Amino acid sequence: MRNYPTIQDIREAQERLKPHVRHTPLLRADKIEKAAGCQLYLKPETLQITGAFKIRGALNKALSLSRGEIANGIIATSSGNHAQGLAYAARMLCVKAILVLPVTTPKIKIENTKALGAEVILFDGDTAARWKRVYEIAEENKYATVHAFEDPIVMAGQGTIGCEILQDLDDVDTLIVPVGGGGLISGIATAIKETKPSVRVIGAEPALTPKYFHSRINKERTTLPLKNTIADGLRISVPGQNPYPIIEKYVDEIVLVEDEHIIAGMRALAKDAKLIAEPAASIGVGALLAGSIDVKPDEKVCAVLSGGNWDLRDLAKIYNVAG
Repeated sequence: MRNYPTIQDIREAQERLKPHVRHTPLLRADKIEKAAGCQLYLKPETLQITGAFKIRGALNKALSLSRGEIANGIIATSSGNHAQGLAYAARMLCVKAILVLPVTTPKIKIENTKALGAEVILFDGDTAARWKRVYEIAEENKYATVHAFEDPIVMAGQGTIGCEILQDLDDVDTLIVPVGGGGLISGIATAIKETKPSVRVIGAEPALTPKYFHSRINKERTTLPLKNTIADGLRISVPGQNPYPIIEKYVDEIVLVEDEHIIAGMRALAKDAKLIAEPAASIGVGALLAGSIDVKPDEKVCAVLSGGNWDLRDLAKIYNVAG
């Protein structure tokens, strides 16, 4: 089996997902443009059915498996959004879903996953340790595993975002995509570069978890100490094995964004675009506001807002609602 998605895989995913997921709109963020320094468009996957892009990849994978393969159930680990996407897919297909989540997962993501009918197991350990536990449980119970970013069929599902952007803004110049495990940007970059190679694709990564940034410098996958960042959805210490070569091939630049600028992006999106976005989703706008990306006033830039699942009390603190 190939360890990367092709443009044909992505187009097939688009047809497979069309009846089940939203073609999210492309919104002009004119009130943020002066501070951003470009013509800014937003791709708000915050408006997706489960509040994040992850449903695309999870559902594409689940729909590609036979009934026999998923008969006993499907299992994965996630920081929250992939869990909700997979739980939704399992509910739609009337099968069991088991999600192993970090103990640090925001409460709202745990509650949303349970509300979709999934069994949630909280686990105290890093990503590698969680996946080890997932594979143990899967083997014991004959569950199908759905990896959030290593699976090429999952990547293909995420890549449908790139197809939609080109459909809605065929003269886009630059695309900014959050970078966590790498599945989102791998799928989108494949869709963009295999269709319109002139589009610049930039990955935005938290400065506190710069695994892809340093891997590019070192010319090999580089593991870094896991540090806390407000962008919990992007908090991973090692680049994905399968996404890494795709990112090296198709992503033009990777920029680092400090937490303070991610917060500035969240505030700008709420105040000026009326969009509630979690920190991981706000990183692209934060990078523009920080001046981390070289853009021109007439450049058409699209920032992918990956998700909007965050506790309202935590959002209130970020937005300084109390003063």
